[in-house]
Amino acid sequence: MTRRIEAAVPGSGRFVEVDGERFHYYEEGKGPPLLMIHGLMGSSRNLTYALSGQLREHFRVITLDRPGSGYSTRHKGTAADLPAQARQVAAFINTLGLDKPIVLGHSLGGAISLALALDHSHAVSGLVLVAPLTHPQPTLPLVFWSLAVRPAWLRRWVSHTLTVPMGLLTRRAVVKGVFAPDSAPDDFATRGGGLLGMRPDNFYAASSEIALVNDDLPEMVKRYPQLTLPISLIYGAQDKVLDFRKHGQALADKVPGLKLQLVEGRGHMLPITATARVVEAVQQLAKRARPAQTAAILHPPFALTSQ
Repeated sequence: MTRRIEAAVPGSGRFVEVDGERFHYYEEGKGPPLLMIHGLMGSSRNLTYALSGQLREHFRVITLDRPGSGYSTRHKGTAADLPAQARQVAAFINTLGLDKPIVLGHSLGGAISLALALDHSHAVSGLVLVAPLTHPQPTLPLVFWSLAVRPAWLRRWVSHTLTVPMGLLTRRAVVKGVFAPDSAPDDFATRGGGLLGMRPDNFYAASSEIALVNDDLPEMVKRYPQLTLPISLIYGAQDKVLDFRKHGQALADKVPGLKLQLVEGRGHMLPITATARVVEAVQQLAKRARPAQTAAILHPPFALTSQ
């Protein structure tokens, strides 16, 4: 089944070795660097589906498969907690020679982006947080209950025996729940990378992340007031996965000057369902984080003289 999934959704980007792990990523466009990080059970295709194509005219867009997701590896023994993933992303930024990129993080990718800004502030110029996980989540969102498997040996057993049959039975319901109240595109399984999450290794990686994430968030929450870099924060008002009040407004209340942008009527998958609003958030952030470069790209001199 894994071979059939990978034939339908191939890893067609670039690969680079970073600290012993193989990272898969897509790179498009020219301009100030913009690194995009997907969420739980996702892949880079969640963000290349619609978003990267709208940004590549003005930015050098690098869309990453997080370790253990998509076609990036996470070897046995490699840590899956938020600080470890932030270290890996910082090493990836260094390996590619990116000059303090803007970092866009969606969902769990938002939590990793925050950990990156807190622990490796020298590596980033600003954050765009799209429906981010920001605070401990005592109860797992219903669509991700199947990932709540402990201990690690049982998680490994489940991943290699039940992941595929469970995925076949629940895939449509999970996708519907993640997108609700929006409708998922008909081609999300392939073009959006949805099928990749049904592979055993992806299930194990995501379940490991779920088991650890609440261990790190309490200390991160205490440090949020220390964040001084430019941040854009956008949420769907009808998000059924993460409550904008508990994760969006709660973050805005702790970070000086941060304001929450709400997209009325939209759910969790804003990079696909509200692409224009996310693009606008990126452009607004870029004007603050990299004003000189952004002004030259968004408003080139020839455009001004031709008006």
